[in-house]
Amino acid sequence: MAEYDVLTIGNAIVDIIARTEDDFIHANGIIKGAMNLIDGERAELLYARMGPAMETSGGSAGNTAAGVANFGGKAAYFGKVSD
Repeated sequence: MAEYDVLTIGNAIVDIIARTEDDFIHANGIIKGAMNLIDGERAELLYARMGPAMETSGGSAGNTAAGVANFGGKAAYFGKVSD
């Protein structure tokens, strides 16, 4: 029998979850309700402008593995962080 129910392969991405007003979203050119992949420079700018936030592992593969595990399955994640 297989050791895992699901093996996911993908990029290691960090999801940032923060409460904000629509004015902040518009002023910073963010598309509401969409995934916005950004570089380090843009992240530093937004962090400096926004309030408290929660960081959590993300990305399609990471989120899928977490979902499988939350439903009682055994999931594995295969990915790479930086060079």
